[in-house]
Amino acid sequence: MSGNSSPVNSVLDQIGASGHKKVVFCNDPDTGLKAIIAIHDTTLGPAIGGTRMWSYSGEAEALEDVLRLSRAMTYKAAITGLNLGGGNAVIIGDSRKGKSEAMMRSYGRFIKNLNGEFITAEDVGTNTKDMEYIRMETQHVTGVPESLGGAGDPSPTTAKGVFLGIKACVKEVFGTDMLAGRSVVVQGIGNVGEHLVELLRAENVEVYISDINEERLQHVARTYKAKPIAADKIFGVNADIYAPCALGATVNSKTIEKMKFAIIAGSANNQLADEQIHGKMLLDKGILFAPDYLINAGGLISCYSELTGFGKKRTMQLTENIYNATRDVIKMSKKDNIPTVWAANRIAEQRIIDIKKIKSSF
Repeated sequence: MSGNSSPVNSVLDQIGASGHKKVVFCNDPDTGLKAIIAIHDTTLGPAIGGTRMWSYSGEAEALEDVLRLSRAMTYKAAITGLNLGGGNAVIIGDSRKGKSEAMMRSYGRFIKNLNGEFITAEDVGTNTKDMEYIRMETQHVTGVPESLGGAGDPSPTTAKGVFLGIKACVKEVFGTDMLAGRSVVVQGIGNVGEHLVELLRAENVEVYISDINEERLQHVARTYKAKPIAADKIFGVNADIYAPCALGATVNSKTIEKMKFAIIAGSANNQLADEQIHGKMLLDKGILFAPDYLINAGGLISCYSELTGFGKKRTMQLTENIYNATRDVIKMSKKDNIPTVWAANRIAEQRIIDIKKIKSSF
C-alpha cells in the first residue's frame, strides 16, 4: 500500500478520536448479521442505546453513524440526570427485507457476551417484536412489549418530551408557553412525529407535515387536520417552529440560509450537520435551537424506568423535567453568549466529571 494508513489503523484512529471505550464488530454468516456495537462511556452506568437497521453504503458509513449516535447517548443520559452511559448499535441491511428471528437472536447473543455493559432498545428499522427476539437471548434489552412486562413503545414519551421542549422555547421567544395560534412544521411523521402532531393539534397549533411516505402523509393529515407539504418546500415555510423528526443533519449551511423559523425543536438525532459550525450559525441568525439529545430523551427515560422498575407516573415526572432542563440550557446560552448545543454539552460533561470524582474516591 502507499503512504496512506491501512483501513484497520483508520478505524482505530476514528474510535480513539471520538473517545470511545469499546467498539464491537459482529458478523454471523449463518444469519446474515453484520452489526457494530459502540460503547462510548460508562462512567454513569451501563451504556444504553438503540439498535438501528439501515442500508448503509458500506461499513465506513455505518461506523461513522454508530460512533456519532453512541456519543450523543452519553450526553443524553447525563443531561437528563439518569445513571446510564452511552452506547448504540447499527445492523447493516434493509429492515424491510433482511430481518429474521434468527438474525435478531444471533445479535442478542453478541449483546449477552458484553455482560451488561450494553443495553439496547429499538431505533430506526427495529421494533418491539425485534426486542422480543433479542430478549430470548439476553436480559439486556428494553422497549419490549408491555405484555412481557416491558414499558412498550417509547414513542409517546419521546413525543411528550419534544412537546415540552417546544413549550420551553416558545416561552423564551414569545414570553408565554401558550401554543395556541403558533405554527409548526413537523418533518417526518413516524411514530414520534405522529404523536407530536397529535399533541400540537390538541393545543390548537397550525401544523404542516412532510414525509417521504405519501400514504402516511395523507392519513396523518386527515386524522389531525394537518397541512401536508412537499419535502422541498419545508424551508420556505413561514412558520414559528421547525420540528425535524426524521433523520439527522437537516440543519446545515444550505437550509439555515433559507430558514424563517424562530425555533428549531424536534426528535431527530444529530440535527445539526456540524455542532460547532451550525450551532454558531443559528446563534448568529437568532434562531433558538433546542438541543435534540435533551428534548428527545423521553424514549430513554421510558427505557430507564423499565430497567429500574419505575411505573408510568415516575416516567412522566422524569419526562416533565425536560421543560426545566431546556430552560437551564437557554439561560446558560444567553449568559455566556454561546450556542445552546454547546451549553447543553457543558452541563452534561460537568455531570460526568463530577460523578467520576465520586466513583474514584472509594
